[in-house]
Amino acid sequence: MSSTDVDRLIEMALNEDAVTNDLTSVATIGDEQEGVACITAKATGLLSGIPPARMVFEQVDPAIKQRWLVSDGDRVDEGSLLCELKGPVHSLLAAERTALNFLQHLSGIATATASYVEALSGTNCRVVDTRKTTPGMRKLEKAAVVHGGGGNHRMDLESGMLIKENHIEACGSITEAVGKCYSQGDHIWVEV
Repeated sequence: MSSTDVDRLIEMALNEDAVTNDLTSVATIGDEQEGVACITAKATGLLSGIPPARMVFEQVDPAIKQRWLVSDGDRVDEGSLLCELKGPVHSLLAAERTALNFLQHLSGIATATASYVEALSGTNCRVVDTRKTTPGMRKLEKAAVVHGGGGNHRMDLESGMLIKENHIEACGSITEAVGKCYSQGDHIWVEV
């Protein structure tokens, strides 16, 4: 996912949360009030989502200082300190929910993937993802699968040919569908 795509996704998420008009913070916190905050793990699992979380804080206020103590793909225990933050309290509070949403969602995918990878350990099976992703978050979610030890299947419809029952029915037979796919050239993989 290009940084431009992630920037747009984060901008949309921040706008959705109306972070520039936090009525509670405006009423209760002085504009110049500085503070510190920590992000800690609420459960044991695999971490994913640091780049978008970092970008959320940067977009809300470049004055927020971030010190990440872990990396994507790291196993963390409940209570582990993940990040230390320092900056305007207004900005910290405006950014926290959106940043945590990315971290929690993507870490959940990485952790679930790791549990499937572990369950299949010692077999010839491999865990790979699908295109069934949250709109706009495909590349982030597929990265979370990799952080959990899985692999990526097709990124999109032009990444390869996957013949399903719909294609077979529309084409008339599996043989016909496979033949038509291979007639496009051997530079694209075909899977049934």
